[in-house]
Amino acid sequence: MKDIKIEVCAGSYEDCLAAARGKADRVELNSALALGGLSPTEATLRLVKRDTDLKVICMVRPRGAGFHYTEVERKVMMAEAKSFLENGADGIAFGFLNGDGTIDVEATKEMIDLIHSYNKEAVFHRAVDVTPDFEEAFRILVELKADRVLTSGQEEKAMQGKEQIKKMQELFGDQIEILAGSGMNATNAMDMIQETGIHQIHSSCKGYDNDPTTSGEKVTYSYLAGEHANDYDVVKEELVARLMAAIGR
Repeated sequence: MKDIKIEVCAGSYEDCLAAARGKADRVELNSALALGGLSPTEATLRLVKRDTDLKVICMVRPRGAGFHYTEVERKVMMAEAKSFLENGADGIAFGFLNGDGTIDVEATKEMIDLIHSYNKEAVFHRAVDVTPDFEEAFRILVELKADRVLTSGQEEKAMQGKEQIKKMQELFGDQIEILAGSGMNATNAMDMIQETGIHQIHSSCKGYDNDPTTSGEKVTYSYLAGEHANDYDVVKEELVARLMAAIGR
């Protein structure tokens, strides 16, 4: 089996510091994880590259909801990607879909070509999980020379989609890297690896910190519910370390 790589989904500079202390291999750097992850700031990227040895894959996503973008949004995404690549990003995570959910070949090729012009990694993210033909989507991404795909196997959680992931690994694993994400942690990472043959895991390693100013008497800025209503999610170093230990690192 190839060397196992662990990528942590980070929403801030502090998250990246926690991932580095926990000995992760790589981070996917985002903002607004509550929306599924949007583009981070250039300043955050520069700080992470200055203060850690992590490989950093920058998310390029201009808004929440889906992945069928206008020409204006596409122009912004290309500009953001170029900026990140020029400021130390090791790769870009992105996804472009047509209105019917199929891969937007033109936009995807443009982004991959841009990333590869900097000799960096092109990662198609979980937009692939809402495509109508999973195998065809992989075939297109291989043809366009994407380096990696982040997927849950078209299920809410990756362990539920492990049969799809295994099938894609068998069909395309020698042509594109497959990164399993959604619900992955220290308790199931090795099961995923052993049952599918992949060797890369994407995990949020998520915990919570409290901000007492989240809610006032009549106003709330909460985005979580229940016991975490006044919290915000963060990467926890101990969960990263536990995940690394689970894979024998």
